[in-house]
Formats: sequence, C-alpha cells, structure tokens
Amino acid sequence: MQIIGYILTAIAFFAIGFLIQKWLRTSNIKKAEETAKKIVEDAKKGAAQHKSTAELELRAEWSKRRSDFEREIRARKEEAEKKEKYLDERATNLDRKADLIARKDAELSKKEVQLLEAEKQVTVKNERLDSIIIEENRKLEKIAGMTQDEAKRQLRQNLETEAREEARGFIREEMERARSEAERQAKKIVSTAIERCATEHVLESTICTVSLPSDEMKGRIIGREGRNIRAFETLTGVDLVIDDTPESAYISSLDPMRREVAKKSLERLIIDGRIHPTRIEEIVEQAKKEFPGIVQKVGEDVVAELKVSGLHPELVKLLGQLKFRTSYGQNVLAHSKEVANLAFLMATELGLPKDTAKRAGLLHDIGKTVSQEYEGTHQKIGAEFARRYGESDIVVNAIEAHHKDIEPTSAIAVLVEAADSISGARPGARREAFEAYIERIEKLESIVSEFDGVDKAYAIQAGREIRVIVEPEKVPDEGISQLAVDISHKIEEEMKYPGEIRVAVIRERRAVSTAK
Repeated sequence: MQIIGYILTAIAFFAIGFLIQKWLRTSNIKKAEETAKKIVEDAKKGAAQHKSTAELELRAEWSKRRSDFEREIRARKEEAEKKEKYLDERATNLDRKADLIARKDAELSKKEVQLLEAEKQVTVKNERLDSIIIEENRKLEKIAGMTQDEAKRQLRQNLETEAREEARGFIREEMERARSEAERQAKKIVSTAIERCATEHVLESTICTVSLPSDEMKGRIIGREGRNIRAFETLTGVDLVIDDTPESAYISSLDPMRREVAKKSLERLIIDGRIHPTRIEEIVEQAKKEFPGIVQKVGEDVVAELKVSGLHPELVKLLGQLKFRTSYGQNVLAHSKEVANLAFLMATELGLPKDTAKRAGLLHDIGKTVSQEYEGTHQKIGAEFARRYGESDIVVNAIEAHHKDIEPTSAIAVLVEAADSISGARPGARREAFEAYIERIEKLESIVSEFDGVDKAYAIQAGREIRVIVEPEKVPDEGISQLAVDISHKIEEEMKYPGEIRVAVIRERRAVSTAK
C-alpha cells in the first residue's frame, strides 16, 4: 500500500510539472510574438529611411553625371569648331598654291618653248663650227705634213714626256725636302735626348782610396818587416800603396773586382783592428764569398733605378757584374745605363715602345761579362743569354745588331745602335790606349796561368811585375827558379811591351795543427 501511495504521489507530481511546463511554454510564445512584431516594425522603419537616403544619393549622382556630360559635349563642340576653322584655312591655302602652280606651269611652258628655239640655234652653230674645224684641220694637215691621228700621237708623246720630267723633278724635290726634314727631326730628337740625359763622364780609374783613422794605422797595415802588406797583396792580387798622404792608403789594380774585394777587406781590417797574415786571409776569403751578393745588389739597384720589370735573376746578376767591367776606359754599367736612357728618350720622341727600347739599351752589352769564357763576340754571346732567359725577339735582335753584325729587324735595334754610338762618342767617354793596356795585362796573366802548378797570377806595378803563386804539392822549392825563367821566356815570345816585366814566383807551404 505504501508503494501504491508512492506511485500516486509521483503521478501527481508529474501531472503538476506537466501543467507548469505547458503554462510556461504558452507564456514564451506570447513574448516571442510580441518581439517579432516589434522587429518587423523596426525593419519597416529602417527600410523606409534607407529608401529615402538611396533616393537622395541617386539624385545627386544623376546630377553630377549630367554636369559631366554637358561639359564633355561643350569641349567636343569647341574642338570640332577649331578643326573646322583649321580645315577652312587649309583649303584657302591650297587654293592659293594651286593658283601659284598654275602660274609657274605657264611660265615653264613659255621657257620650254624658248629653250627649244635656243637649242635649234645652237645646233645650227655647232654644225657650222664642225665644218669650220674640219676645214681648218685639212689646212693644218697640209701645212704640217701629217694626219690628225699622227698629230694626236705626237702631242700625246710630247705631253707624256713633259709630264714625266715634271714628275721626276717634283719627286726629286719632295725626296730632298723629306730627307732634309728627316735629318732635321733626327738631329732634334738626338740633341733633345742628349740634353735630357746629360751625364758626367769620368774615365775608369785603376786606383781607389781607403781612409785611415790615423797615420799610426799605416804601420800596423805594413806590419813587421812588411809581412802584413805582402800577405794582403798576395791574397788580393793588388798593389797597396802607403805613402806620405795623411790618413789615406791607395789600392791599385787593373781588375775592378780585385779592387773592390781588396777595398772591402782593408776597410774591415781597419774596423776589426786585428791585422796579421792569418786574420788578413780570413777577411779576404770572407770578402770574396760576399762578393757575389754585392754583384747581385748592384744589379737589383740598377733595375730598380731604371724601372725595368720582369728581368730574369741571372740577367740581373750579369748586370751587376758590368759595374766591374770597362770598355776603352768607360765603365760598362754606366755606359749601359746611359744607352738605356738615350734609347728611352728617343723612342718617346718617335712614339715607339719606350720600355722595350730602355730594356734593349740596358742589356745591349750584357755579353761583356762573360765574353772571356765563351767563344764569339759579346753581341752574339749577349743575344744568346737574352734569348735563353726569355727576352723578346726585338730585344735579342737589338743586342746582336748594335755593332752591325746582323741586320736590325726593328726600329728599336736602330735606336739602340744610335744610343750606343752617342754614349761612346762623347768627348772623353773612352780612351783607346787604356783598353789596349788592360788587354795586355789580361794577356800577361793568362799566359802565366797556363803553366802547370800555377795557382794564381797577379799583374801589379802597372804591369811591370807579375806575381805567381804556385801549388806547393806540384812545384818544389828547387823548381821555382826554373819556372820563373820559363815564364819570362814565354812572355818574351808572345807579348810586346815597353820596358821590363819582373816575374816573382811564390811558393808557400803551411802546416796547421790544433792543440786540445
């Protein structure tokens, strides 16, 4: 029963809930209908307002377009009026031109008639002239005794002969004028080059001076009983002159390389202060070892001074050796630099490759550094070295042709030859006797060096004495006297020289040991 009561209570609650829900739904529907009505009314009001605004905007747009259309119509009308006016004026001008052309056509027709009449008159006159010319030619043929064709040929021959003679004279005058102008220009170019390359020429000396800190140093250089000075002269092959000149000593030698080595050695001995035969030998050997570096430095300085680029290191070394070579008393390196500058200046004036001319001028005597070691002229030897170390054909030909051994193949070669002649022909630049004197000294040393056992040979005292250093292993003490006699006889047979030549043979045996 209790369960049934519960069920009935639940049914009652369900029924009450259903009724309440239905009531709420009916109330919501009424509210929704009222809201919808309000929304519809608001929409109608908004649509009416929007319609009014759209009508106003449409009227304004229509008014603006109408104004633009009217403005465009007016502009086109004005343009059409201008074109119509322009066409009227053009038509008027065309009418005027048509009238003018008509008048000119009438005048031309009139002139044409006049020209036809004049042409008829000219034709008649020409016919009369032709008949007169024929008659006159007949009379001339009778007088001259030749036909017209023969007279023409004769006249042609006379005119050709006269023209040929006039042409020859004209060509001769032009050639003479060109030759004179060329000579004048050549003289101007050469003189300009010489003026711009004015260098002082001093004949190469055989003596160089070494400054001494005091006269007391002279005694130390000479040494006890002259042993220091004898050792120095023997090792360097030069004459060391110490006289009354204050604080000075002189080195005399015909070989510039020996002079340079001796000068460097003596200067170092003076600074070092230890002057005795052993130290002298060490210093001299050191100077000889450093000499190739000095030669290389001289070549590099010359290349930098003249701004010659791309030169092979071996050619630079050979250039440095030119400083220690002379030709007819003229320093070969100074001569080569001058030839390079002269060739450069003349090439500049003529518009030729100036750097190539300078290069060829600098290298033209490069063969003189090794001319004693190879067969052939220094031109040929220098050309071979230049070709071997990558120089151009123009430079090689300029080197080989500068004494006219072969024909020059370029204007550069001709300029180098001219520059070489200018440099050597300056007053005081060269001295023939000096070169012959050097050749005699070199020949004297070469004759002595041919004997077996001779280690070194030095010509000193201006060639009046030859000092011969022999190898002690090959020449005994008892044999040096006979060797001196043999050398003297050889010199007498193969050389011509003024006065006498003293032969001094030196044999030295040295024993060295080390104490520990």
